[in-house]
Amino acid sequence: MRIAFPCRFFAAALSVVGALMPLRAAEPAAPAPAAARFALPATDDGLPGAGPLRRYDWFQRLWTERRSGWAARLEQDRGALVWLGDSITQGWGGTLAAAFPGVKMANRGISGDTTRGVLIRLQEDVLALQPKGIVLLIGTNDLEEQATPETATANLKLILAAIRRHDPQLPVLLCNVFPSSETKKRPKDQIAKLNALYAAAIQAEPQVTILDTWSLFAGPQGDAKAEEFPDLLHPNVAGYLKWAAALRPALETLGLLPAWPDDFAPEPGFTPLFNGADLGGWAYEKAPLAAGTRATADGRFIARHGRLIATAHRGPRKIVRLETGRLFPRDFELRFEFRAGPAADSGLFVREPQLQIRDFLIAGPYVTLAKFRPLQWNEVTVTVRGGLAQATCNGEMLAEAMPIPATGPLAFEGDRGQVEYRRIRVRELP
Repeated sequence: MRIAFPCRFFAAALSVVGALMPLRAAEPAAPAPAAARFALPATDDGLPGAGPLRRYDWFQRLWTERRSGWAARLEQDRGALVWLGDSITQGWGGTLAAAFPGVKMANRGISGDTTRGVLIRLQEDVLALQPKGIVLLIGTNDLEEQATPETATANLKLILAAIRRHDPQLPVLLCNVFPSSETKKRPKDQIAKLNALYAAAIQAEPQVTILDTWSLFAGPQGDAKAEEFPDLLHPNVAGYLKWAAALRPALETLGLLPAWPDDFAPEPGFTPLFNGADLGGWAYEKAPLAAGTRATADGRFIARHGRLIATAHRGPRKIVRLETGRLFPRDFELRFEFRAGPAADSGLFVREPQLQIRDFLIAGPYVTLAKFRPLQWNEVTVTVRGGLAQATCNGEMLAEAMPIPATGPLAFEGDRGQVEYRRIRVRELP
């Protein structure tokens, strides 16, 4: 998947990944007595959770150094968006704010950490900050230490329960465990099982949104790609840039990042179908929505930042539809832009037949589109004449002559992952 970035984002992101720290370079000095309370307990006795805790000398020194350093800046980091995890999170370094400007960030990654380690340090390192939100990526080291996916998932449930007790409204963005390799003691079948168990675990956790970062990075055989993960475990510059691009839409939707303003105005002759503020005039599953409605009752569609968003669904698969309150019996031209999350799947219904709207290069079916921009905005144009619809994406053909009924509404589908729509407008054709 090739990613192109707006210049301001690309420059900011490069400043982040250019400063990535060596993951296990110089070992920190032995902890001072004042930092003893941040040291890893000598035994597992009485500790919450189950499974492995890293007890290598280098890890214990790193654990103590980073945690005691964070304690010294508690007030400075209060209210931050917290990034929580292992070496992949630590690898952002201290410059997360450059990749995601406008928001206070706190990096709470510790190289080598496991789900149980995160559970043990959650209160002091994260919840004590009264965070604005949490971005969580953890679990790959559990597999290397031969913990079962079930054990890691049990720890994740305890982590989420603690967050919920602290604040049931605190948003958590949970990233899928990245692909790696059996040569790194992280075989793809174990990663797949762990991610599936994670997805099942959050179905009853409304404050948790999951991001499919496994599909984002997986190669043809399901392992990490050397061009993005040179050691088949840690992302390089290209990998961090792609991760950042995938994170931004989800964080914007959760209200954890400011959305870039959009001052677009429809071309002459076009009428907006979505006002950018609410879902009034639309119908959800055939039930009309009143003016001022900003989200469907189940949260599957929301209006935010001038966008119509089909959100990432956390429960068993359920396909839903949001349709216009009016019919379109005459020939017309429809234009809109969409941005799809990793492997996301949505769709446009033109009177009734469906045109796929997806993260095409991962989810298909148009895997050879040369002009498709993954994780960025793409323009779709649908022209209806004489009972046939032609559709293009960034000028490339999606459907040349799709038969459609004589009349009917337009509708967007919610299926898998997050897909955003904006600049939705239509004009009747002579």
